[in-house]
Amino acid sequence: MKYDLFNDHFQNYKQYGIPKAQLVIADIPYNLGNNAYASSTEWYVDGDNSKGESNKANKTFFNTDVDFKIAEFMHFCSKMLIKEPKDKGKSPAMIVFCSFQQIQELIDQAQKYGFNHYYPLVFIKNTSPQVLKANMKIVGATEYALVFYRDKLPKFNNDGRMVLNWFNWVQDGRYPKIHPTQKPVPVLKELINIFTDYGDVVIDPVAGSGSTLRAAIELDRSAYGFEIQREVVKEAKEKMLHNMATTLML
Repeated sequence: MKYDLFNDHFQNYKQYGIPKAQLVIADIPYNLGNNAYASSTEWYVDGDNSKGESNKANKTFFNTDVDFKIAEFMHFCSKMLIKEPKDKGKSPAMIVFCSFQQIQELIDQAQKYGFNHYYPLVFIKNTSPQVLKANMKIVGATEYALVFYRDKLPKFNNDGRMVLNWFNWVQDGRYPKIHPTQKPVPVLKELINIFTDYGDVVIDPVAGSGSTLRAAIELDRSAYGFEIQREVVKEAKEKMLHNMATTLML
């Protein structure tokens, strides 16, 4: 089992010589721009609008959350997912977390790069980040993702059970909170278990906190990630991935 988190753009993947993946998981930027905190109490000092705006008002989550190019991402995935094997039940998959507004563009771009099939996933939360809109409209308490594949259905480990297309958004306080849009390790582990086997390779092209890598490593999969924010990579390595060998023996 191997893993690494590179402080680089995923477009530069060739120089690292990493193996092709059975599964790509990515939480792509939602292109929210400076409205990232617009419906959250974090827009205000101590969450109180009477105290005025905080330093998060009119700010992005991160400076790449403005003009993320989905076509570049799809090109990377088309190159770094393994080819479809002849055997059934062995094909690779791509799981992309996205905003509801990005769904159609992702479908259209995926088809241009050979990912002709998809199905949606929904993740159910017990809270909503849209606190400031709670008295204005029905607020969002879900996350969305799409499972893409080329032609053959991807590898699917259901252990004899029916897997529904909705999942509970299970948080676990044992893992550090590093990134504002960080996905929970338990949720990622459930997905990795379904679409990969022991020893398979998982890649996250926009790795952020490194939670995808952590989930894969705990399941004895090799994992590789790319993240262009230097401070995020530093924190991910120090808090999320540090002493993984010791952690796995506990």
